[in-house]
Amino acid sequence: MAKIAIMNHKGGVAKTTTALNLSAAIYRNSGNPIMIDLDPQSHLTSIHPESPKIATSSIFDFYQNNRALNEICIEWLNVGKLIPSNKELIKVETSFGKGPAILNRLKIGLQDLEKLFDDSSIIIDCTPNLGVLTLSAIFAADLVIIPISSDYLSIKGAKKIEQTLNALETILKRRVERRYLLTRYDKRRQMSSEVFDLAKTYFGKDVLEVVINENVDLAKSINQSKDIFCYNNKCQGAYNYNEFHQLLVQQQFL
Repeated sequence: MAKIAIMNHKGGVAKTTTALNLSAAIYRNSGNPIMIDLDPQSHLTSIHPESPKIATSSIFDFYQNNRALNEICIEWLNVGKLIPSNKELIKVETSFGKGPAILNRLKIGLQDLEKLFDDSSIIIDCTPNLGVLTLSAIFAADLVIIPISSDYLSIKGAKKIEQTLNALETILKRRVERRYLLTRYDKRRQMSSEVFDLAKTYFGKDVLEVVINENVDLAKSINQSKDIFCYNNKCQGAYNYNEFHQLLVQQQFL
């Protein structure tokens, strides 16, 4: 079971878009992905075509009521499965402390889930801060994907994630693999290439050569509650996310 957490300390970097479309790419290639919306803002959950009906059953039940993760999974046509979120999840940051028990809770829950879905890939859409939820995702993940939209503030957010990952190595007794993905890339804008070069300066070989180009269909697909492949599988966004998926396969993360 591959476990991939997607995070940046800055919002608006295509984090949720990446979680959805990576999952859809895995599904299209005969995979069995399970997405976890670990963000109290619930953006990923809100995209689900039946999001109003699933608001009462969420990942918060896992924390609050000890519900098994498999009991919260719902189907998402052409994408896989989703463990939804809701605004109550913000209480985890204040109600359950910050010790090892809560930080390892998600990891243990995923170990139980793996017994039922051992062929699945887990995609975790994280909240844009470095609190208990994001740290829990890092503790559970095999790989962290840090989307960087083509602006300088996004680089600053990525650097905070990098610092956190490095600081956790002593506690976890391992290096958390990480990859940096340039999103909203526009080759017509000088800033895009400058941010790409800056990312390589800071993060070296962990920066992926694949980029997600600025593509209006990516925004439109979200508005239609669809992944990019169902919305328009011939557009630039679909090509980029399929390329991104294939690169993770080549690097043996999937």
